[in-house]
Amino acid sequence: MKLTDVFQETYSALLSNKVRSGLTVLGIVIGIGSVIAMISIGQGAQNSIESNIQALGSNLIIVMPGMQRGVGTQISSGKGSAVTLTNEDATAIETQVSGIMAVAPDLSSRYQVTAKGANTTTSVVGTTPSYLDVRNVQVDTGAFVSEYNLKSMSKVAVLGPAVRDDLFGAGADVIGQIIKINKISFTIIGITKAKGGSGQSQDDMIFVPLTTAQKFLVGSERLSTVSIQAVDQNSMTDVQAQITALLLARHNITDPTKADFSTLNQADIAASASSITDTLKILLGSIAGISLLVGGIGIMNMMLTTVTERTREIGLRKAIGAKNKDISTQFLTEAIVLTFVGGVFGVLFGWGASLLITQFSTITTQVSLSSVLLAFGVSALIGIVFGYYPARRAAGLNPIEALRYE
Repeated sequence: MKLTDVFQETYSALLSNKVRSGLTVLGIVIGIGSVIAMISIGQGAQNSIESNIQALGSNLIIVMPGMQRGVGTQISSGKGSAVTLTNEDATAIETQVSGIMAVAPDLSSRYQVTAKGANTTTSVVGTTPSYLDVRNVQVDTGAFVSEYNLKSMSKVAVLGPAVRDDLFGAGADVIGQIIKINKISFTIIGITKAKGGSGQSQDDMIFVPLTTAQKFLVGSERLSTVSIQAVDQNSMTDVQAQITALLLARHNITDPTKADFSTLNQADIAASASSITDTLKILLGSIAGISLLVGGIGIMNMMLTTVTERTREIGLRKAIGAKNKDISTQFLTEAIVLTFVGGVFGVLFGWGASLLITQFSTITTQVSLSSVLLAFGVSALIGIVFGYYPARRAAGLNPIEALRYE
């Protein structure tokens, strides 16, 4: 049997019942489209998280206060709750640890901020000039906190663009304007460049001198975090180990499991986030894959029905010399063509759905070539697997009994 004859017969057979063929193809379209859309959501989430992590800085190690425990109890208040990091700790890290480029201690808290009748609640970060390099912050207009501001405890503030827009309106020129943080007046000296990102975005922060925050806003020399920039990615593990050993010695702690601080490096954060998003993609893809399975069952159901309806035709073909191989090839080709057509439209449907999700929601999706090839490959496999049994059943019919079939 010639290949052209096979496709001609397939075309005629599928068009003889357009509604049934169309509904069968629709099942594959929905299945493949769902797989692509779901995986694109997972890929978009992974890219967004990785982008946010990279925006924190390069070769970054973060030291945070550890877990504060009540005397004689095992109750923990959680990481960051203890007052265990001080200016002296940050100075010791900067002077005694090798393999670092810069150290940026900071003290952050949320306050109500007012200006010209407008108000907002945002994070106020007391920090040092090195915060710019360590945490990858850039100044758009004006200046950042300087060493002079630190020494003189100046009441100056650098606003993130989101805070500026909330208080003064989008794009307003606010250099020299006065804002009140916790009812204390600060003069605006700069605006940072927009970085975007979700969660605790640097666009929605106010930066003030660390000494000013400690004296006037908190009344304590405690630190919220100490951010350290390693010279390169390869030295991060060694630097982290040096920091841990130094702080354990400074805090007179002999058992590392009882440390009153914790350290994180950027690579660990990225690896953890990647593991979570990979699991998310597998979960979403598996859920969508159920639709493909249902579509495959639909193809088998249609082909079995077709075999029953065309029993006399099969008997006639065998009577005039058609071989079992010709019959099975014919029906298997019909199943594969159905999934191929469904695959093409399914890819377009999934791509379009991903674009719509990005357009009308806060989720940024990304369709990858691998997800398209995976979905298309699975659909082709489904056509073969679910079309094989009906094809074999058709090929196995006895020609005499088939001709007698009513």
